[in-house]
Amino acid sequence: MISAAFKALGDLLSRDFRSILFKATAMTLALFIAILIGVEVLLSYLVVMPWPWAETLAGIGTFLVLLVAFFFMMAPVTAIFAGLYLDDVAGRVEAKHYPRDDRGMPLSGFRAVQTALQFALIILVVNIAVLPLVFTGIGALALIVANAYLLSREFFEMIAMRHMAIDEARLLRRANTPRILAAGFVPAVLSVIPVVNLVVPLFATSYFVHIFKQVRASSR
Repeated sequence: MISAAFKALGDLLSRDFRSILFKATAMTLALFIAILIGVEVLLSYLVVMPWPWAETLAGIGTFLVLLVAFFFMMAPVTAIFAGLYLDDVAGRVEAKHYPRDDRGMPLSGFRAVQTALQFALIILVVNIAVLPLVFTGIGALALIVANAYLLSREFFEMIAMRHMAIDEARLLRRANTPRILAAGFVPAVLSVIPVVNLVVPLFATSYFVHIFKQVRASSR
């Protein structure tokens, strides 16, 4: 797990992955900025305050609420963007670190997006369910544990499906659940760190290519 994390970090910082990193970060920022502007504009039409200072306070409050919402939305967004460029990243990682192994077969565009959207919805629902716990002492921990399971399941299965049928990928994950769940804590922790969480999709994709290779080798 540690070696996989360092390899993924090296991939993230390498020249070969720089263009994907910039593109992924720009997409994430663009999405959040668009949502922020859209909500602000919508509220300006729906909420009319009789005093200018009240409108200012309402705008600041809205901005702060959206920042908290983005904190919980990062994991679902990570899952969506993973499906968009997973094959490109995974292919480059395999070519760089595992040139003698069989190359994975790219997922169909429909299959990749469908899987990513399904997992993103599950992650969003779980994050909303965990939201009330934020006001208790275990809120952050519960969020990290939930996302560790969900992100590890999402990324491992999507990587595995490039090499085997979906049923085989799920069986392999279930047979190695403790190990894969433990690996999921790395991207789960990173996903709650501001700014760092912008690169989690790319990091997690590379990271779970290495995890998949390790798990598959030890399972043979």
